Amino acid sequence: MTIQTLVSGVKVNTESVAETMNLQCDSIIINQCDKFAYSEYDYKGSRIRCFSFEERGVGLSRNNALLRADADIILFSDDDIVYEDGYAERVVKAFETRPQADMLLFNMEVEADRATYHTDSEMRIHRWNCGRYPTYSFACRRECIHKKNITFNLLFGGGAKYSNGEDSLFIQECLKKGLKIYALPINIGREVKRPSTWFEGYTDKFFYDRGVLYRYLYGRLATPMALRFLIRHKGMLLSEKSFKEAYSLIKKGIREA
Repeated sequence: MTIQTLVSGVKVNTESVAETMNLQCDSIIINQCDKFAYSEYDYKGSRIRCFSFEERGVGLSRNNALLRADADIILFSDDDIVYEDGYAERVVKAFETRPQADMLLFNMEVEADRATYHTDSEMRIHRWNCGRYPTYSFACRRECIHKKNITFNLLFGGGAKYSNGEDSLFIQECLKKGLKIYALPINIGREVKRPSTWFEGYTDKFFYDRGVLYRYLYGRLATPMALRFLIRHKGMLLSEKSFKEAYSLIKKGIREA
C-alpha cells in the first residue's frame, strides 16, 4: 500500500520543505507564490514533486494536489506541520487494519489556542460531529475520493471569499457520498505556531462568514447550530462583540447564503 503527503503552502522554500516537515514518503507540494514552476527531487528515498502556482486559495491548492495524487493513501497537510518519525507507516497500518474505513482522522499536537479537537478513543464520524477537524488530520483512500468526484469547495478557506470551513465541507461531502470515516487516537506530528493567514479576530466578517458556512453545512438547522456555537464558546467569541451583535451577524450570513 503506497502513501503520499499532499502539502498546501504559501511561498514555500521548496528545496528545504521535505527536511523542515520531516517528510517520509512520496509527497506533492503545492506552493502558492508569485510564479509558475515545477521541480522534483529525492529526499531520503522519497520523491518530492513541487508545483508553484501564481494563485491563491487553500481549496484550489488542495485540489491541485488531489488532481495529481496517485498513491493508494493520501494524507493532506500544510507547510507548518512537522511529522513524527514513522508517521507514514503508522497511517498505512491504520488503513490496513481497518478495511472498512475510507477516511481516517489523526491527532496532531497544536498550541492550546488552536486546539479544536483531540481524539481520545476511536469513533465513527457522522454529520453532527464532523465540524471541528482540520484538513491536516485527514487521510483518505485516494481511489474513493476520485471515484466519488470529491473536491474542496473553492469559496471557503484562506485566500477564498469566506474565511474558513473548507475542511468541514470536505468531510460533509465525503459523508454525503457514502464514505466511512473514523477518528483515531493516534498522533502523527505537530503544528508549528505562526500567524494565521485568515484569522483577524472576532470581527464582523468572522461571524458573517460563520453564518454562510453553517447554512452550507446544516441547511435549515443553521440557526440552532449557530446558537449552540455561540453559547458553547461565548467566553472566547464574545470578547469583542455582544451576544446580540454576534448572533445578528451570523443570521445575516445565513440569510444571504
